[in-house]
Amino acid sequence: MPDIAEFLPIPRTAGMLRLMGPALAVALLAGCGSKEEKFAPACPALKLLPDASDLVRTRGQGTDVTDLIVRGRIVNVPAVCKDGGRNTVAAQIKVGFDIARGPASTDRAIALPYLVTVMLGDRILDQKPFAVTAVFPPNVDQVSVTGDDIELDFPVGPSRAASDYTIYVSFRLTPAELATNRRTRP
Repeated sequence: MPDIAEFLPIPRTAGMLRLMGPALAVALLAGCGSKEEKFAPACPALKLLPDASDLVRTRGQGTDVTDLIVRGRIVNVPAVCKDGGRNTVAAQIKVGFDIARGPASTDRAIALPYLVTVMLGDRILDQKPFAVTAVFPPNVDQVSVTGDDIELDFPVGPSRAASDYTIYVSFRLTPAELATNRRTRP
């Protein structure tokens, strides 16, 4: 069996090995030390409200497919969390939508309102309205769009983690739209 050293492109001298040993140890230990590695903190739970994750806008009573103005669906809400410093976790979310323009629409750009709600247990801590605008090029009636980055800060400490909070995302529906969603949801 050949010696592994014959395949290495370094001379086989005892002096060289004695010098390389301490240098290699110093190089390996340079990665260790006072700089503490940190993992990204856990993000709050992200949830869609099932009754409000779809939006259907119609003209009039909306009983026919030709009455459809717009149909929207929240399809994803990715979150990235990092240490926000001073006992906070900074979260960034970006809401993704699939939006379809209906036959009753007269506009090529449609703004849809949505809400981001932060809760701790059963208590609403904050709720903010946002809007996303879908622009439909000629001969295109369906688009996927992403809302603007939303920055949220969560106070944390020994007795409270970011994972104790919940972020709910939903469309901002009228009472009639909510009733339709509840009636037609499988």
